[in-house]
Amino acid sequence: MREIPSQKVSFGEKIGYSMGDVAANLVFQVMVIFQLKFYTDVFGLEGAIAGSVFLTACLAGAFFDPLVGILCDRTQTRWGKYRPWVLWTALPFSVFYVLAFHNPGIEDKGLVAIYATASYILLIITYALSSIPYSSLGGVMTGNIHERTSINAVRFIAVSLAQFVVQGLTLPLVNKFGGDEGNIQQGWTHTITLYALVAFILLIITFLSTRERIQPPPTQQVSLREDIRGTVSSVPWRCLFVTVLFIFITTSMWGASMNYFFQYNLDQKSLYDFLGTIGLTDTDNGRTGLGVSILNAFHLIAHSPSDAYSIGFSLFNMTGAVVQLLGIIFLSQYLANKYGKKQTFMVCLTLTTFFTAMFYFPSPVDISFVFGLCFLKSLAYAPTIPLLWAMIGDVADHVEYINHRRATGFCFSGISFALKAGLGLGGALAGVILSCFGYVPGHISAQPSSATEGIRLVCSVVPAILFSVGVIALLFYPITKRYNENMQAELEARRHLHNRHQ
Repeated sequence: MREIPSQKVSFGEKIGYSMGDVAANLVFQVMVIFQLKFYTDVFGLEGAIAGSVFLTACLAGAFFDPLVGILCDRTQTRWGKYRPWVLWTALPFSVFYVLAFHNPGIEDKGLVAIYATASYILLIITYALSSIPYSSLGGVMTGNIHERTSINAVRFIAVSLAQFVVQGLTLPLVNKFGGDEGNIQQGWTHTITLYALVAFILLIITFLSTRERIQPPPTQQVSLREDIRGTVSSVPWRCLFVTVLFIFITTSMWGASMNYFFQYNLDQKSLYDFLGTIGLTDTDNGRTGLGVSILNAFHLIAHSPSDAYSIGFSLFNMTGAVVQLLGIIFLSQYLANKYGKKQTFMVCLTLTTFFTAMFYFPSPVDISFVFGLCFLKSLAYAPTIPLLWAMIGDVADHVEYINHRRATGFCFSGISFALKAGLGLGGALAGVILSCFGYVPGHISAQPSSATEGIRLVCSVVPAILFSVGVIALLFYPITKRYNENMQAELEARRHLHNRHQ
């Protein structure tokens, strides 16, 4: 009789696993928050063209995702099915990340658009080759529903820290590495190179520290047709597919547009004064002390209103990251264990929709209102972050429960398809709306009033409508707390029976 592996996962292994998503978010957060504005204001592309680059690359990556899922489900190595892909892709992933944010000297805008598309497609493909096996790995580290929620809670605590760093420090680092001459392209190249190096190291740590415990049923025969049929016919999988698609359309649109919002829709003098109330200004360069020195080293002290945009937007992002971190730590697992993943997700996403819509109302000088909405939206959204990925693991279990077949990689890759498609559609829609409303690309001091209205819409009303579609899809998701407990008990019994006969 074969020994049954323990479903418990050590805290050290949870930390090691979470490092892989920190690496992914050193890329993902930059793509969501900065990529569209990088294309318009650094590469100098029109909004609609930049959005087209975004859409083309993300859709190419999305259609590649199911192939990755099929491939890693059929991988057989002494390290498992999914772990080795984290190792194999670490270097190319990091290299293509740098290339996507570096212009090698191309000046013709048509060629710049082609280069941007090609480099972004390569990045998206290597991202898929790394992230899909990584996410699938989380679904086979344990079948225990509480351990799975705990793994994802630790994972997304680490992700929140990565979000804090990337969203808060990217623009200050770009300014710092750009030098006194303000070479923005140089600043971006050095910043992304730093992130890429850290990501490479973290992916190696994830490979070395994790273990796969759940295997497909021993009697399962290889059948691509059955894997696809069993997954795509699953009602829970379909519900999550639609939910993820619209969540990430919204995430991409809102994340990119808030960058423009802080530069063009907020009064920079009012933003500068707001920073002064929390000690982030120094007009006379006279403040001293260790804290000031550290903030100055990261360009987080504003010396004039011209610094307000980058520092104010960084503070906004860091505020959201800290609130999300606290929400994940104190709310996510508690609410999921008490009310179930589905109920928690629906209520929190509904609140997120409401607070997103409210971003339409702050005036250019009402900075406190903007930061207050940031706090409320981030707190509402926080519990959903780890729950989403835990729910995808539950869906993989549900496919096995119904069909007596397990295709974890294909299940995750299908959801990843929705994620990539959502990112592409959200970025493209934001770019098209900005162009339609008359946005002028490049570093300029002001935009036409029509452009600022377009920016306000893609920060509030439009993403709120799209978020609501995700809420509606969740109404049809059948895996409740009680259903999941019964399902896991049945699967555990099957695995014990299979192991007894080995």
